[in-house]
Formats: sequence, structure tokens, C-alpha cells
Amino acid sequence: MADCMLVSLSLEQATDILNNAIINGSMTGECVDSYDLAAPGNTRCRVLVYEKHYYRAGNRLTLTVTLDNFTGPTRICCVGGGGGEGFFSFDWGAADSFAQSAIKALRPYQIATP
Repeated sequence: MADCMLVSLSLEQATDILNNAIINGSMTGECVDSYDLAAPGNTRCRVLVYEKHYYRAGNRLTLTVTLDNFTGPTRICCVGGGGGEGFFSFDWGAADSFAQSAIKALRPYQIATP
């Protein structure tokens, strides 16, 4: 399930804050891919995929962050995944924790929940 919020930042400002929190704020965090899409009306969508090693999950997890300004303010949706081992992929909450680290970094700029 994705965590979403509207923020008072541009896509670039939000990306800088996310990169600082996830890449610079961690020994193992990295942005493995990003994709920008221009849309009509001078609006855009950006997808960022982060990866980080979580010791409690015993492997690397991913965090996908989608940012867009289609409706005015920048909307951000975060979903973590890839954690755990075995058939049930139990990750001890690490994927949710990864998503919450992004939400926490942007919380001071939150203006609403979509």
C-alpha cells in the first residue's frame, strides 16, 4: 500500500530532500533509476527507485517514489518492497520503514493528504 501526500515543494526540491535523506543519510542507500515524463499543461511526473540494504530483513529493499504536479501541488506516493526471505517474504516491517523514511523527510512540507 502506498503512502501519499501533497507537499509545497517543486518536483526538484522534493527530489533533493529525498536524495539527501535516503542517499546521504544512509551508508547503503542509492538511487538506482529515475524517469521523468512531461505532460500537457507544463505538468510532469517523476519516478525514483531507491535501494538500500536492511540488516533486519537480511537483504536489499526497494523504494519507489512517484512525484507529479498534475493537479497543482506536488503529489508524492511512496511504496517499499523486496524485503524478506522465503515463501511469505516476511521482512519485519523493513519495507514499510523504508517508505516511512521518505515520508518523514517530506512531512515538514506536507499541505494535505490526497
